Amino acid sequence: MSKRGLLIVLSGPSGVGKGTILKEFVNDPALKLAYSVSMTTRSRRPGEVDGVNYFFVTREEFERARDHGELLESAEFVGNYYGTPLKEVEKLRNQGKNVILEIEVQGCMQVTEKVKDALTIFIVPPSMEELEKRIRGRATEPEEIIQERIAKAAREMELIGNYKYVVCNDDPKLAADIIRVIIHRYMESNI
Repeated sequence: MSKRGLLIVLSGPSGVGKGTILKEFVNDPALKLAYSVSMTTRSRRPGEVDGVNYFFVTREEFERARDHGELLESAEFVGNYYGTPLKEVEKLRNQGKNVILEIEVQGCMQVTEKVKDALTIFIVPPSMEELEKRIRGRATEPEEIIQERIAKAAREMELIGNYKYVVCNDDPKLAADIIRVIIHRYMESNI
């Protein structure tokens, strides 16, 4: 029987580049990673696929899952719910896979309350000005949502001390390499 896999949380403000960094190392076979797909009630963005980028569900479906304890974490942001299905995470970890969650800061705080050995990594932008530029560069949301995301990011940066590691995303490839090293070290200590 293989050893239980790690639970790795990649978190940080919206627009910091979590997804971009994750793409750099998620398919590295040496890391034995399994990506946990989150559930959301928000609308799909162009190119997103149900079950790949997110499980897109109705508010009622999400609330039922949350109320029945089926989510490891959940959060509401700009009128939409986001959450991590617990059953899938446990199944993958029990198979010896290192499950990686790409989630918001609020969700990470919930995970660390439930999973004490979670490896938490906070991604920070080089500056708040750069973060605003990235959020605006998406050109997928109205101004009021952009302003909410920027204000929320400033509040989230204050929680940096709750994470085991902090990685600056001024270069996604370098940030991914640093995270690879962190995960390898944790894998070695989890033998």
